[in-house]
Amino acid sequence: MRVGVVLLNFGEPENPTLDNVTTFLELIFRANAPLEGNAIEPSQQARSLEMAAARAPELVQVYREIGGSPLNLQAREQAVALEEELQQRGREATCRVAFQFTPPFPAEVVRDTLNEGAERLVALPVYPLCGPSTTVAALATLEHGAHAAGWRAGVLEIGGWHLHPDYLPFHTDHVNESCDSWGVDLHDPRTALLFSIHGTPVQYLEGGSRYDRYVEESCAGVAGGLRVERYHIGYQNHTNRPIEWTKPDVEQVIEELDADRVVVVAGSFMHEQSETLMELDHDLREISEARGLAFYRVPIPHVHPRFIKVLADLVEERIDERGVDATVRLRRCVCRPGGSARCTNGLRCEGSVTSRD
Repeated sequence: MRVGVVLLNFGEPENPTLDNVTTFLELIFRANAPLEGNAIEPSQQARSLEMAAARAPELVQVYREIGGSPLNLQAREQAVALEEELQQRGREATCRVAFQFTPPFPAEVVRDTLNEGAERLVALPVYPLCGPSTTVAALATLEHGAHAAGWRAGVLEIGGWHLHPDYLPFHTDHVNESCDSWGVDLHDPRTALLFSIHGTPVQYLEGGSRYDRYVEESCAGVAGGLRVERYHIGYQNHTNRPIEWTKPDVEQVIEELDADRVVVVAGSFMHEQSETLMELDHDLREISEARGLAFYRVPIPHVHPRFIKVLADLVEERIDERGVDATVRLRRCVCRPGGSARCTNGLRCEGSVTSRD
């Protein structure tokens, strides 16, 4: 049976003209417009366009400084690598990428995938940590796109997957390898380990999102694998709206570190993009070095063979639904109760994982 796998991500403009970047931002701001409590569509549209027009020139400059965003290219590389891995496992699979806020959008990719003969459709957001505006929103967008394309057989959705049995060990090994290449000792008391995580509005957490718990679990898992007892978590927040975001800001953490060097792990990113190449490698490095801290940032292993195997495991388990006999046990996704999503996080609901409730 031929399987079509759609890998989902935010996307970034590959041709960062002012018009393209403004459109990109407007789509993001409109998707999150209810955060300001205004449910009237014309007002949401006007407000989103206003914010996009104000932010776009600065973001265009960011893309110029980093030489353009590699996110979309790296996402396509992941799709090629995943397709090869699945085919090596004997799967008749086609893997494509779709983005929430830049072309190609999910509806277009679903139509292309079905035209290529897919008999089953798998949706895989490339976000390890499940959040409302990332994993949940991406799955909802693809489901809508599938209906628009005339697909009525249902979508096999995959939710959060940071508890895949090899994901955190792989992440741990990658951090170790990076530190070894730099000659940095993570167990030196003057070395600080900092996880920099994409922030989220507190409203989402108050509404039931478990994103903060997933962050804490994944960071604790990697730090434990590294045998590092003291570590720090900071959030990369985008405060375009007058609302509360997750704390502490990563910049605040850097300002308060008592260390000689800092190793930064971008734990919620699976591609290099403006948030890593500018916000971390440039802006956070500048703050760190101004305080006399040597700055090291672990690169994103977007096509590392072990990471691709993690994605392939998720796809295979979602297709086969082997349950208790599976290497990767997927359960009903509590973050997306209205969809068909299955995730590694659902295990906690059945008492199989220690909870921090």
